[in-house]
Amino acid sequence: MDKKIWLSSPHMGGGEMKYIQDAFDHNWIAPLGPNVNGLEKDLENFLNEDVHVAALSSGTAALHLSLILLGVGPGDYVICQSLTFSASANPIIYVGADPIFVDSEIDTWNLCPNAVEDAIKFGISKGKKPKAIIAVSLYGMPYKADEIGELSRRYDIPVIEDSAEALGSTYKGQKCGTFGDFGVLSFNGNKIITTSGGGALTLKHKEFKKKAVFLSTQAKDDAPHYEHSSIGYNYRMSNVCAGIGRGQMEVLQERVDQRRANHQFYEDLFQDHRGFTLHNEPSSDFYSNHWLSVVRIESKSGITKTQLSHKFAKENIESRPIWKPMHMQPVFKSAAYFGSKLSEKLFSNGLCLPSGSNLSDEDRERVAAVLKSVMI
Repeated sequence: MDKKIWLSSPHMGGGEMKYIQDAFDHNWIAPLGPNVNGLEKDLENFLNEDVHVAALSSGTAALHLSLILLGVGPGDYVICQSLTFSASANPIIYVGADPIFVDSEIDTWNLCPNAVEDAIKFGISKGKKPKAIIAVSLYGMPYKADEIGELSRRYDIPVIEDSAEALGSTYKGQKCGTFGDFGVLSFNGNKIITTSGGGALTLKHKEFKKKAVFLSTQAKDDAPHYEHSSIGYNYRMSNVCAGIGRGQMEVLQERVDQRRANHQFYEDLFQDHRGFTLHNEPSSDFYSNHWLSVVRIESKSGITKTQLSHKFAKENIESRPIWKPMHMQPVFKSAAYFGSKLSEKLFSNGLCLPSGSNLSDEDRERVAAVLKSVMI
């Protein structure tokens, strides 16, 4: 059988080992150390919006800390995009709050501003104005930051920007991860760059970073003994993992360019073929890293997403359905939901295609052969 073509596998740049070796040479194996500080500075320089960065063990940890820093607690409402991975929503439950899920809009597949406002009004009618809005940039596509930002200001509700999939994407020239009151990045093994596992929290104010670092290192008070006046978490990134990240930052733009080239490959392939619609930027204001290229397969194509996925699997090629909306998940069956059924329709016919930055020409030829065999 031909070698496996993965949906999105880690892609080393070659510079990682010098940072890892430095950690070993100086015995910086514990959490904290020069690589952690260096990665935070690298990210701050890349994002370039006077944001502060705290390197953490995961993007989920960054979301959890965001909610804690905003004072979200039991019984509070938090608005969250429904069409997303469960890690966007799970931290709402960690703090005892109640999610209100919101449908997508057709342009970016992200938060529908009209549905967000309906959700806000619902919370106000219950005497509990939502404490936060979690806005996702799905598959690297920036959300409508102007519209969501306007609602945030009008109703005085902070935005937590989930850019776990969107490092390197921009909206009107501004980097994703810098629009919200807090921003979330992920460096999981399948992301645009990786630290093996890991993530980061971006913050507008230095004092918030200081508190985030305090909470993420078990909330140890400034005392000669172990004194704790707050509940803390073991959420800090290790110095070794941060070394991987420092090497990955050296090739970040190259990885974005490679993902976008994959997307153009699919754009050319689907051109003039009925029933296959690639998820594209709606205007020049949006610049997606195209972490994953996603196609909608409509009935006039003559094939379903499941049938196409099975054809890929027979050729040892990985594909994946898009995220099942959170309001359809058994664990969130009692949560409120606002919007129509767009996210459900996207789930019913959307398929994520192999998108790794390390796809070879031979890999693309194999993918193309499967697609050409089914296109009318």
